[in-house]
Amino acid sequence: MQGLFVDATDELADIFRRVMRAGDPKVGVNIQEEVRPEQLPALLAGQDFVLNDRTYMPTEWMAKCAGLKHVIFLGTGARSYMNPEELADLGITVHIIKGYGDIAVAEHAIALMWAGARGLALMDRGVRSGQWLRTEGMQLTGKTIGLIGFGGIAGEVARIAGGSGMRVLAWNRTPKTAPGVEFVPLDQLLAESDVISLHLLLNDETKGFVTRDHIARMKKGVLLVNTARGAVIDEPAMIEALKSGQIGHAALDVFVEEPLPPGNPFVGLENVTLSAHSAFRTPEASETLLRRALDIAVRVAQGG
Repeated sequence: MQGLFVDATDELADIFRRVMRAGDPKVGVNIQEEVRPEQLPALLAGQDFVLNDRTYMPTEWMAKCAGLKHVIFLGTGARSYMNPEELADLGITVHIIKGYGDIAVAEHAIALMWAGARGLALMDRGVRSGQWLRTEGMQLTGKTIGLIGFGGIAGEVARIAGGSGMRVLAWNRTPKTAPGVEFVPLDQLLAESDVISLHLLLNDETKGFVTRDHIARMKKGVLLVNTARGAVIDEPAMIEALKSGQIGHAALDVFVEEPLPPGNPFVGLENVTLSAHSAFRTPEASETLLRRALDIAVRVAQGG
């Protein structure tokens, strides 16, 4: 059995080779940051499985990849790039990888929170352009952060935020408990949180979960952080709320359409801090991610 890492960067290719072990299945590495769907049939010809970092895999093109049996998606957000149920109908199983970068993503969420609270991106742009902008920021010690969704990443955010002197609220679709975290109904979280951080896995139930009505029930001027998936929130409603001041600032690592196309409204809003879906990008997280991907390849090669 053999496979292909279809969209490696030079950096990921180096890490991938470093974590490979004797006994792993044969995996080729295609260094190509953007793979178009129409290229997939030729690239995946003769492959039994594929490692996919961020390549869109429309069903109509995957149907032309004869012999392919497994897609190992490097992360949890496979649904942003493919339809797992439709691929299953073609005989292709989609695997996702959880928990590999909880600390990395949590630290990035905290970094976005602090940057948004103090207007760092705005001041940086101003100073670079010759202006001496000094913004009045939000002091976070003593403020309340609300976590929507509570898995491993949110648990790390809670630990760091709590250690910074913040009150931590959380809401989860299933009951949970955690030290230092007060689990409350969603309406209470929306009304009381000065900062709201999204930590929902994207699926059919959570797509568009944070609605226009939810945004209206948030505390006016709230700081919203999203390191989950862009599609878990109504983006047009969020943009309207940023313009009106209902959302005071949004600190975003993820978007419905990635990369952001020219003219995207977020780019023109000064009360938005942007990063390029990079929350999980640390050497430590990437090593864990790629090793777990290879472990899945080992299992499928053994018939597991």
